[in-house]
Amino acid sequence: MATALLSLLLLVPSPAAAWNAAGHRITALIAWERLDQGSKSALAALLRKHPDFERWQARSKDPDADRAAFLEASTWPDDIRRDRRFYTAGRAQPTPTLKGFPDMERRLGWHYVDRPLHRERRARSSPGTLDRQLTALAKVLCDSKRSDAERAYALPWLIHLVGDAHQPLHAASRNGPNGKDDSGGNAQRIINPFQPKHQSTNLHSYWDDLPGKPWLRDKRLESTVKALTSLYPAAAPAGEPAQWLDESWQLAQRATYPPGKDAVLTISAQFHASALEITGRRLGEAGYRLADQLRRLFGKAGERRCST
Repeated sequence: MATALLSLLLLVPSPAAAWNAAGHRITALIAWERLDQGSKSALAALLRKHPDFERWQARSKDPDADRAAFLEASTWPDDIRRDRRFYTAGRAQPTPTLKGFPDMERRLGWHYVDRPLHRERRARSSPGTLDRQLTALAKVLCDSKRSDAERAYALPWLIHLVGDAHQPLHAASRNGPNGKDDSGGNAQRIINPFQPKHQSTNLHSYWDDLPGKPWLRDKRLESTVKALTSLYPAAAPAGEPAQWLDESWQLAQRATYPPGKDAVLTISAQFHASALEITGRRLGEAGYRLADQLRRLFGKAGERRCST
């Protein structure tokens, strides 16, 4: 029954990077609904200082401006991949620094930390820095000496990266038949018969797109969150980013790659059902943990309480 419900609510993928927009909004709404009013007010006040606040309001139909900004901010680090105001280091020249933005680089390496699935190779460093950024961004938000612009820039990144840390293939890679790293499943081709129009894709995109249509918003978003939190209520303590990433790595090791040694792997019904269940559970965990993280950073009555 749970798998059938997840299939109904979460299926229908579309090309994306990291959990797609639906996944990040799901995680953000789960978190928002668990925050006290003081924390919500402090978060909303900071997001109003972000240069793209008005863009978020124009894009959202949510009558609650504070919630709208929080949900739209959750996808912002992916949105700037297609935004010409920003640039990708090593691929283009830096773009002009605009008012209110402390950084114009897209920072693609912040979204992942690909650790080899074979433990004896885990000492190899990853070009991704997701683990370090989760810690660094929290410190920025805690630092009273930082400018409003720096903190308003850091907040959407933290909201987003907590979600990324719970996508298994943002924490792991494995060597393919040619001995080369598969870049978190991006180089692993698959056939997905459960998406007839786009059967041929890669494993990373398959996982990214499991949360649903990227334009999921409003009542359907609320219904999805209600179903997910009913299926996967908060249980264990929130833990720390290192734990979340290790959980993702372990899932990648045992459940994220379809069985088989063919160059192109096929998604079976059994694997697909398991992937949907893992996706729903990880989205829920990300939402609960994000709420806990933000309560620790912003505290009661809007006063930030940063742990030392």
